[in-house]
Amino acid sequence: MKQITRSAMCEGAWGLSAGLYYVPQNYASSEEVIALAKVAAEFNGYYDTHLRDESTYNITVTGAVNEAISIGRAADIPVHISHIKALGPAVWGHSTKMIAAIEQAQASGIRITADQYPWEASGTRISNALVPRWALEGGLNGLRARLNSAETRATIRQEMLGGLERRGGADKLLITGLLGHTHVEVGKTLAELARATDREPVDAAIDVLMTGDARVASFNMSPSDIAAFAHKEWVVTGSDGSNGHPRKYASFPKAYRDLVVNSSTMDMARFIRRSSGQTADIIGLRDRGYLKKGFAADIVIFDPDAFAPVATYQSPRELSVGVRHLLVNGVPMIADGDYTGALPGAPLLHEVICIGSINRIQYSAEPIAKVQPNMP
Repeated sequence: MKQITRSAMCEGAWGLSAGLYYVPQNYASSEEVIALAKVAAEFNGYYDTHLRDESTYNITVTGAVNEAISIGRAADIPVHISHIKALGPAVWGHSTKMIAAIEQAQASGIRITADQYPWEASGTRISNALVPRWALEGGLNGLRARLNSAETRATIRQEMLGGLERRGGADKLLITGLLGHTHVEVGKTLAELARATDREPVDAAIDVLMTGDARVASFNMSPSDIAAFAHKEWVVTGSDGSNGHPRKYASFPKAYRDLVVNSSTMDMARFIRRSSGQTADIIGLRDRGYLKKGFAADIVIFDPDAFAPVATYQSPRELSVGVRHLLVNGVPMIADGDYTGALPGAPLLHEVICIGSINRIQYSAEPIAKVQPNMP
């Protein structure tokens, strides 16, 4: 795994990412992640993490933040937390403790940042939201084999009830897409599905999992926690794009409306920085994110009065409005509000010079330029 990580870094990766909440990565210990993060650190990479827990599934969201910090400290690597949140009523208000832990780590010299999407619902699948991790070993086929055993099914069902409670109940889970051979109505909550089939919500969820899976929008975040994270200088705008959730198409205009227009809690300059240059700084991009001579001409020109989201949880693929012109690598992709058909994007690779043999894991990594981000 260390050899694969070295190879990837030499091929242009910017760092190591981990999704420690999800099977099978949740089986990895902190020590295993540290070992790989140390390799990425040799190449001036960073560690990007979906926290091991965003609620109370295992080590709690506060414990997961502390784990991320400990990985950064042990591997001597910058840490970035993906879509930071406190998920579910049991941890509402924990943003205070999470922020305190992060800022204490920053004060000790660890570079740690986060991104955030501005929605009260997260996006996931029924299996990820409700099923205990151990029951997902071997994927959905492994889960179904366990559910076919009456004894194991009873254990899984009981733990799924705990998952429902963490998520705030079945009426907080909106079905937004289907996977596999599941035949349920998109746009209904799990509670509505249960009533329509005269089943308990947990049993309705198990019925779905026996033939497929379903994407859900999980309404489980507190507005006060969202606001607390949004106004920290080390948090940037993120989309966490996935099908079945408006965050894929509408996160940036929604953040603009929420923070700049509707509440006036953030000025335009700060919003633009957290949505462009600051992200480039976190990653280490040397020629992106700013309007500067010699930089790539990635430019968006929007109407500040009209820039707004259109996508909803029921219609997540609706395009946002208010962008007048968009250039990527200097090529117009939107001109006078219309898509031009151009596709000028290109891979953005981390430039390092690697000397040695991949097979023998012998490397000398020389960074092209040491990035000194203009940020906390």
